[in-house]
Amino acid sequence: MVNTTYYQDLTKMNTFGMKVKARCFIEYDSVADLVDIEFEELARPVLHIGGGSNLLFTDDFKGTILHSKIDFIEILEDASDVLVSVGAGVVFDDFCAWAAKEGLWGVENLSYIPGEVGASAVQNIGAYGVEVKDVIHRVYCYDTVEEEFVSFGVEECGYGYRDSIFKDPEVKGRYIVTHVVFSLSRTPQPKLDYGHLKEAVELTGAELAPALIRRVIIKIRKEKLPEPSVMGSAGSFFKNPVVTVEHFARIEAVAKAEHGPDYKVPHYDLPDGTVKVPAAWMIEQCGWKGKRSGGAAVYDKQPLVIVNYTGEAYPEEIVGLERRIIASVKAKFDVELHPEVEHI
Repeated sequence: MVNTTYYQDLTKMNTFGMKVKARCFIEYDSVADLVDIEFEELARPVLHIGGGSNLLFTDDFKGTILHSKIDFIEILEDASDVLVSVGAGVVFDDFCAWAAKEGLWGVENLSYIPGEVGASAVQNIGAYGVEVKDVIHRVYCYDTVEEEFVSFGVEECGYGYRDSIFKDPEVKGRYIVTHVVFSLSRTPQPKLDYGHLKEAVELTGAELAPALIRRVIIKIRKEKLPEPSVMGSAGSFFKNPVVTVEHFARIEAVAKAEHGPDYKVPHYDLPDGTVKVPAAWMIEQCGWKGKRSGGAAVYDKQPLVIVNYTGEAYPEEIVGLERRIIASVKAKFDVELHPEVEHI
């Protein structure tokens, strides 16, 4: 069934809690429903959203917003790899919970990331050393231009850091994800090398299992990140910058001059010879952790997160704080931070 409403309040449909409306809002609950939607006649622009967890609405949306309620989880093949088909409207963490209960390895490190399955494949969500591309087998879509159903193997999706072909400006909005097939495993494949995850898991003394890793990660995330229902945010606001070895040496020099010659800058050496530096560290070094600006603030437990501190923040306050953070990091480390959050 296709349900259409006008001047829809989006406050509860974006985790930042921005008080905005959409001129037209269309929600559908089956793949077949997409054929009945006259895309050429929709008010422009057209935006497809999931859980609204990676969006910052900067004003009322003057076009059409689409939302999927395609909700199913189905095992297609249960062999050395377990292929699981999941509807685009399934809450991604519900899928993680299901996989852990089934004893299936692959998505446990991605537990408690807000949003829905369709959006996860577009955004290439990631956490604790795993990106969703690592477990995607194929992405199924509706092509709104050719008006036909198509699919893309993971190698065709052009995945990069929080990126995919679905975000390419030339095709953005053309393909609507209907469902995603994931390749999971019943063979233990723990990935515990990120940060202090291995230590946290070992401290439990429990038998290694997807459900255990999921519980540990949820505990860590709850300690670091605000609950959107309590304090609005879009999770990690900025991407972690990647710099050359030479540039990292300059960043180290700035940090050592401030903290002493033995100071260690957190970083991750990448296979291509570049270095990823945590944006959270840079933001904290610039003094932003816990700072407020009107109704917006930098979260006091995780400086990578900008929050709707009062619940009444205006989009302009969020954007203003974002710009000041970017400017200060640029001035101190000569690094240009880029938002992970999409501005609408």
